[in-house]
Amino acid sequence: MRTSLRCSLGCAQKGYTNYGPRGNARVIGKNRVVITGVGVLAANGIGKEAFWNSLLAGESGIGPITLFDTSDIPHAIAGEVTDFNPETYIEKSFKPKRMARFTQLALAATNLAIEDAHVLDSLRTITVPICMGVSTSATEVIETQVLRINDRGVRYASPLTAITSLPQAGAGTIAAVLGIKTETMTVSTGCPAGLDAIALAFDSIRRGKRDIAIAGGADAPITKLTIATFDAANMIPSAHKHPEKASKPFDQNRDGGVIAEGACVLILENLDNALSRGAQPLLEILGYGYAGDNQGQPPGHGLNDSMSEALCNAGIMPQQIDYISAHGPSDIHLDYIETLAIKTIFGEHAYKLAVSSIKGVTGNPLAAAGPMQISACAKAFATGILPPTANYETADPSCDLDYVPQARESQIDFAMINNHGFGGSNSSLVVKRYK
Repeated sequence: MRTSLRCSLGCAQKGYTNYGPRGNARVIGKNRVVITGVGVLAANGIGKEAFWNSLLAGESGIGPITLFDTSDIPHAIAGEVTDFNPETYIEKSFKPKRMARFTQLALAATNLAIEDAHVLDSLRTITVPICMGVSTSATEVIETQVLRINDRGVRYASPLTAITSLPQAGAGTIAAVLGIKTETMTVSTGCPAGLDAIALAFDSIRRGKRDIAIAGGADAPITKLTIATFDAANMIPSAHKHPEKASKPFDQNRDGGVIAEGACVLILENLDNALSRGAQPLLEILGYGYAGDNQGQPPGHGLNDSMSEALCNAGIMPQQIDYISAHGPSDIHLDYIETLAIKTIFGEHAYKLAVSSIKGVTGNPLAAAGPMQISACAKAFATGILPPTANYETADPSCDLDYVPQARESQIDFAMINNHGFGGSNSSLVVKRYK
């Protein structure tokens, strides 16, 4: 028998029988945690302003793949970070061209976030957690070396591969380049990895261990191996003539998600620390939850659990949520399952919520998705405009919520971010407009 969650933050449970189903809320300390800087490199734009403007306009970054020869792959579309020169963001002395692409993206996003937060001087005097989420690691490095060894022999293997291909390479390289005292950690939980990394950093600050943290996610999965396997599994949509419309979350005619690359890194701070140095908080993080999908349970139960736990950890009621930044990958089944989970947790309030997915524009950048959604929420709080679900044109009767087909003016105070990953991982984060 599944027990109800007893939330020590005093969350009322009246009318929500699924509220807190796992009985293990991670209620943490009392320090308030805010975001003060954002660095983003996505298929639809580099920098938070370009990223946001394309979200509002519904301008998709999905197109034909240019990173490798696709002549023998039928559905060769993806969300590439175009016009990206790593040497624009990383000093040549650190040899950025020797880094794996996901490390380049992570480091560039970190530099943008630090610049946005004006926090570099503060980082030099303290220990800074660096928490990065990675889903696929350095696939292009491994793929290149395997082909090289097969073609020329093992004597031609690059000694750099052992380091550059590590999932930890992103966080480790950020620490090395910054040259500050750090504690690094890499999370690999599939698509929720970036959100989970941010939750770790949030945890560290909220319970008073650290005052500032660097956290986010980065992935560069657009390689021949990855795309070929996704295509073989029929996980790439067939809209080749119009790739910009291929990702259409919650639309009745959706036929698969579009894989993408990118990075998004955030600066998290103790509120008192941020205010003392004159920083302007972009939003406040209230709580999080995560859960797995277990065999024998109904579809979506893991997402039910992660949303319930995030609400309780945040200390708020379901009806206080105004907006959900959905995982919404444009998958036939996953979009429906997320819709069902939202209705299960929020009841009648689900039909009063605004729900949108930014993946119609960004594609699915795996571990970078959750941090990008946080970035979008920060801009939504600041501007009073909700980002739309791009390419949503035909309503699906089984997905019957308000998916915000066009950018909409709406003053919101509380939002939830959802992520789901292969392997059954689910994570949810609750954020609020900073007042």
